[in-house]
Order: sequence, then C-alpha cells, then structure tokens
Amino acid sequence: MNFETLAIRIQTERSQHREHSVPLFNTSSFVFHDAEQMEALFAGEESGNIYSRFSNPNVREFEEKIRILEGCEDAHASASGMAAIFAGFMAFLKAGDHLIASRALFGSTVGIIEQILPEYGISSTFIDPEDCSSWESAVRPESKMLFLETPTNPGLIVIDLEKAGAFTQKHKLIFHVDNCFATPYLQNPAKYGADIISHSATKFIDGQGRVLGGVVTGKTELIEELRKFCRKAGPAMAPFNAWILSKSLETLHVRMDRHCENALTLAQRLSEHPEIQQVNYPFLPNHPQYGIAIKQMRLGGGVLTFVLKGGRERAQHFLNCLNMISLSANLGDSRTIATHPTTSTHSKMTEAARLEAGIVPGLIRVSVGLEHIDDIFEDVAQALARSVVKQVLYK
Repeated sequence: MNFETLAIRIQTERSQHREHSVPLFNTSSFVFHDAEQMEALFAGEESGNIYSRFSNPNVREFEEKIRILEGCEDAHASASGMAAIFAGFMAFLKAGDHLIASRALFGSTVGIIEQILPEYGISSTFIDPEDCSSWESAVRPESKMLFLETPTNPGLIVIDLEKAGAFTQKHKLIFHVDNCFATPYLQNPAKYGADIISHSATKFIDGQGRVLGGVVTGKTELIEELRKFCRKAGPAMAPFNAWILSKSLETLHVRMDRHCENALTLAQRLSEHPEIQQVNYPFLPNHPQYGIAIKQMRLGGGVLTFVLKGGRERAQHFLNCLNMISLSANLGDSRTIATHPTTSTHSKMTEAARLEAGIVPGLIRVSVGLEHIDDIFEDVAQALARSVVKQVLYK
C-alpha cells in the first residue's frame, strides 16, 4: 500500500465491540488470565501487555505506524522528543565511547551532548554538516555513533544522507538521524543506511500543538536495547498521547502537502522583499544544498528562516508587530509560528556556537501553518513594514 493508505489503515486489532475507530486504552496495567500467563509474560515466553510503562495497545499502534512509514524493523515511543533523543544516546553509549555529531542541532540536543554526556564519560566532536569530506578527522578508535538532523534546526542545512550512510558503514558507527523536520512523509533516512531514526512527535506528527511525544525507530536489535533502557528509566508515552498521535498520522500527508506548499510560496515572496537579507528554504533553487534536498526529500518541509536587516533588535521589533502569527517555541502546528532562535530555542548555546550553526542575530524561524497563504504573507509583510518604523523610533 501507499503511504497515505498505510497511515490510515494500520490499527490495533478490533475488540469484541467491533469498533471502527480505535478506542483509548487509558489503563496503567493489564490483568492476567491466570498465574501461569503472568509468569509466561514476565519471562518473555508469551507476548502481551503487562504494564503501560512497558507497552500499551495505543502506544504500540503508534509505534507500528511509524515503523512501517519509515521503512524500519521496530519502534519505541517515549514521553517527548528529547526523551527519544536522550534514550537514543544512553542506550548505546557508555563511558569511554565517543560521539560524532553535527554542529547544527536543536539547542536542547546540544545541551545533552555538551553538558550531560560528559558526566557519564562520553566524549564528543562536532563536525561541519556542510562538508562531509572533513568528517574523517573526527573519527577515533572509540567512536561509536554519528548523530545528525536534516534539515537542521533552525538553519535548514540539508545533509547528504547517502554520504553520511557511507561514512558510518566505513567506520562501523551507529547512524542516528533526527528526522523531525522532514517527517516520514518527506524523507526516509533508513533508505540511506540510518540505523535509528528519532522524531519529536510533538511537532508535525501531532500537527496541532496538543500533546508531547517522541519515537525512535530502526533495526530490531537496536530498538530492543533502547526499549530495555526506557522500561527501566521510565520515559513512557501516555496512552492518550499515543491515541492522538496515531490518529494524527492519518492526515500527515494532507497536512504536509499544504505546509510545504505554503512554505515554498512564502519563501518565494519573501525572497523579493527589500527588508530581508536572506531567505532559507530547502526547495528554493538558491539553497546551498538544493540538489541534495530534491534528491532525498519529497517536498521542502514546513519551516523556513529569513534574516532581517537590523539584527537582533529588528528581529524583536518584527515579532512584536505580528498580529495573527503566534510567538511560540513550538513548530509543526496548524497555526503559523514565528521564533527568534537567538533568544529562545538556542539561547543556551554560546554566541560562537550559534554563529557556527548559522544562527545569526537577525534570524527568524517560521513554522508555516495551514492558514491561507495570503493571510500568512500579509501578516509578515505588515510586521516588516511596522518594524522599520519601530527601529527608527527606538533609535
């Protein structure tokens, strides 16, 4: 079946009530037919639900959908996207191991790598995501994993997954990709050799800013190790959140088509605006990795960035002049959201690290929603015009 059909038709087996829509299994635990079944389930001799921290029908349905849509062997869901990222490190890295990571990452991910992993004796080296040829110098005998996100947050650098896959195979590294911005609909890293793939399901997978969730999918033996870690550590996804996210996947393709259409149109219009220095969107022909983007992505995604003339001060004036567009640290919502990464999502990074990742003071990240494109553009345009006046007045 095609992506659209799979996303809709994969679901938990119907109960004796013959429901058409999957019910919510909002239970912390499950009962056993007898003492023998209890023993068999705990011994792993029989498959089935024991406790919702371990497994739950709603959670398992969501995991199964992600697994199939990404083209992987198994999946495990978690309470949030950052729980998925953290589990994707801690289940496989131990004291003495070395992580190779793109230097263009979400701010909280950088925080884990720089502040938490060293406490466990895990070292790391950041690499240039735009120059695959320079990665060789980062490899050490104790190197265990390559971690990257593409497109990157917020710089929208597109990393060549084919080259990254060849690099990890050559050095026998676990290839870990954060596929949050692209979603399984736009990009499937497993096709290029990714061993595990992480998502913040809070973003486009939910699509309406309702619940938190994360998921890691990949090879069976790796996901089983990650599952063991999560069962002990406890970052379990709630059944209600899984129920919401699984239903959301049924419309992911429709929503992403519109997100991408609106984002491309907005990027094209803003490219001609005199108050903007630069517009960054993977499917613009002038994007540095345009050729890679059209090779490995179905469409360009729902996020764009632009750099305002006037730097940080102008960026803050611009945000304060928006009328319809939301100011939020989230993305992937049906509602358009604008963010200033320098002072929000990536504020904990050093200025030097931000600049290395392409996060300049005047950078605005826009998660383009599902509103009419003319309304989105008009709000951006009026904020650009009004922020010019504010810039002059405040000087």
